[in-house]
Amino acid sequence: MEKNNPNLKLYLLLLLPAGIILSYLAQISPTWIEKNYAQVFFPAFNQVLSRTTGQLPFSVAEILVSFLVLALVISICRLLLRIIRRQAKPKRLLVNFLLNILVIISILYFSFNILWGLNYYRQPFAAIAGLEIKPATVTELEELCRFLIAQANSLRAELEEDQFGVMQLRAGREKVFKTAELGFSKAANLYPQLGGIYGRPKAVLFSKFLSYAGITGIYFPFTGEANVNISIPDCMLPATTCHEMAHQRGFAREDEANYLAYLSCLMHPDPDFQYSGTLLALINAMNALYRHAPEKALLLQEEYGEGLQRDLLHRRKFWQLYEGPLEEISREINDTYLKANRQADGIQSYGRMVDLLLAAYREKQKGTTP
Repeated sequence: MEKNNPNLKLYLLLLLPAGIILSYLAQISPTWIEKNYAQVFFPAFNQVLSRTTGQLPFSVAEILVSFLVLALVISICRLLLRIIRRQAKPKRLLVNFLLNILVIISILYFSFNILWGLNYYRQPFAAIAGLEIKPATVTELEELCRFLIAQANSLRAELEEDQFGVMQLRAGREKVFKTAELGFSKAANLYPQLGGIYGRPKAVLFSKFLSYAGITGIYFPFTGEANVNISIPDCMLPATTCHEMAHQRGFAREDEANYLAYLSCLMHPDPDFQYSGTLLALINAMNALYRHAPEKALLLQEEYGEGLQRDLLHRRKFWQLYEGPLEEISREINDTYLKANRQADGIQSYGRMVDLLLAAYREKQKGTTP
C-alpha cells in the first residue's frame, strides 16, 4: 500500500465497519437475504466465477493462499530489515505495517460477505424444504440410527474392497470429482436451490497439511471453488466433496452442508456415493445417540456389518495418524470462525445435522419424501 495515498487507505479501512453493518442488516432480514441474495445475486454471480476458475485443472484458491502467506513472510522480513537498518523510526514502520494489514483484512472481510458470507443469514434449509425441526426422543434417534445402519450395511455389500478389506472407490478419485454433480442434479428436482452449473471440485495439492489440521475440505468464496483433501479415506471422499459443493451452492451452515451432502449422495446413481453419504449421516447420528444414551449406541454397534466395521476402523486410524497441536489450533480457529458467522454452537453445530435427518426420517415414515 503506497504511503502517499492516505485517503485511499482510509476509504478501504471503512470497508471493515461496512462489512459488519452489512452482516447485522442481513441477520435481521433473513427473508430478504433468501429472496434477493441467496436465490438471485449469489447463484448468478457465483456460477460465472466458479465456471471461470473451473477451467483450470488446479486449485486457484491454493495458489492464492500460498501467495498470500509468502507475501506476508516477505513483508515481515522487509519490516525487520528496515528496522535493523534504521531506515525510519521503528514505531512508524510498525504502525504503517499494521495499518496495511488492517486494510487487507478490511478488503477481505467485506469481499467475503458480498461474495458468500451473507449466505449464513439466509433462511434455514428446513424452512426451504418444508421440514419440521422439533425435539426428538432417544427412541426416535435410536430408530434413525438403526435405519442408517441397515442402509449402510446393504450398500456396503455392493462395493469393492482393497487388499485389507476396506472400501475402495471402484472408478478412482478423479471420477468422484467428475460425477459428483449428478447427485445435485437429481436433488434439484426436489429443491431447485441445489441446481445450477458450477465448476468441478478441486483436489488440494497440500492435502497432507490439511489432514494435520483436521480439515477435509475448504470452500473458497473468492474463487468459487470447492477444494477437497484427497488424502482422506475413500469411504469419505464422495460425501466430503458433496459437502463442499453444498457450500458452493450457497448453503453456508455446516449442519446443512452435511445434510445436503447426505441427500445428494443418496440420490447419486453411484453406490459409492450412496454409501459415503449414508456413512456421514450414520457417524453424526450415532455420535448424537452416544452422547444421550451411550448404552443404546453400544448395542446398536453390534449391528454393524464386517465391511462397515473395517471402514470405520480405517477412518479412525487415519485421523489418529494426524493428531497433534496443529489439529487443535485448527479446531479452535474453526470454532471461532463458526461462532463469528451465526453458528453459536461453534464446532458443535456439525451435530445439528441430526435434526434434519430426523425431520426427513419422520417424513419418510409418513411416505411424503423419497
